[in-house]
Amino acid sequence: MITAQQPRVARRQLGLATRYQLTAAGVPDGTITSRTRPGGPWQRLLPRVYLLQTGPPDQRQHALSAVLYAAEPGAEPLSGDTAALTGGAALALLGIREVPYGPDALTDVLIRAPRRLTGTPEVRPLPTSRWPRTITVSGIPSARPVRAAADFAACSRDPDHIRSTLAHVVQAGWCHPHALHAELRAARLLNRPEVRAAAAELLAGVRSIAEGQARDALNETDLPTPLWNARLYAPDGTFLASPDAYWPDQGVALEIDSVEYHYTRDAWQATLRRRLRMESHGILVVSATPAMIRDSPAEVLAALRTFLALTTVRSSSPTARARGHQQLPLPLGY
Repeated sequence: MITAQQPRVARRQLGLATRYQLTAAGVPDGTITSRTRPGGPWQRLLPRVYLLQTGPPDQRQHALSAVLYAAEPGAEPLSGDTAALTGGAALALLGIREVPYGPDALTDVLIRAPRRLTGTPEVRPLPTSRWPRTITVSGIPSARPVRAAADFAACSRDPDHIRSTLAHVVQAGWCHPHALHAELRAARLLNRPEVRAAAAELLAGVRSIAEGQARDALNETDLPTPLWNARLYAPDGTFLASPDAYWPDQGVALEIDSVEYHYTRDAWQATLRRRLRMESHGILVVSATPAMIRDSPAEVLAALRTFLALTTVRSSSPTARARGHQQLPLPLGY
């Protein structure tokens, strides 16, 4: 616990301080050394960065320690002018729980090029000449989500992680797919096939890795191209639902329902009511789980093919109207 006797700078930095800040506050080098010995009241988290408490650091303290390590000595580290959290650490701090970032992962921190800084087993400094506008998240200077997502993609080599993380950032509403596409292009990441494919999915309206896998499966068939995450309305303007995929000419919808989000009775009933609203307006609904899309896509495709064929012989057309997302052309320079 940080007490009133500790340097003021530590009380506004989640109990953290750099050696530069401590000596500037009048703490002798010998005091720093003695207090950070094993069993002492302070802990050395990173070179020249100390936690002035005995308990283990939490997620925020770990993140801020990386920024303090990377900030220029003498600069105000909380300003975001010389160091800012980015990548998976910044996205995790925003509460995007699907980001593959754990306690043992590297914490990415932006620093201004051409400055160089030696990394540590915990911190990866990323020099950049494109310094972003920064925000403060839980007291920690961070890159905006759109830049953090692009930096995550730049450092990751796992196509599934890239695909999933970019989709979750957009799905959570942290940025628009066009803004993310522009950031990826500015970072010259669209020449990487896995990043280019993830960006194309988001422009097409795909918002999750399961939807991306469904799109992959559909692209291998001769089935018509659906709208992704279109908003459906009744003739009187009442909102019905936003299925994952929708074929407006045939009135067929694909719903990908994860067990994780339907484990309560209320959630399951809400799903059934959404399906009933669509069916009451003549829409044929195919339901599948992400596991079905991943492990047995042929079965899902067979059901879709059957329903799409049925629409050629049924006597009435669906009364719902799709609004919102349309298939989007790729921007010039893609």
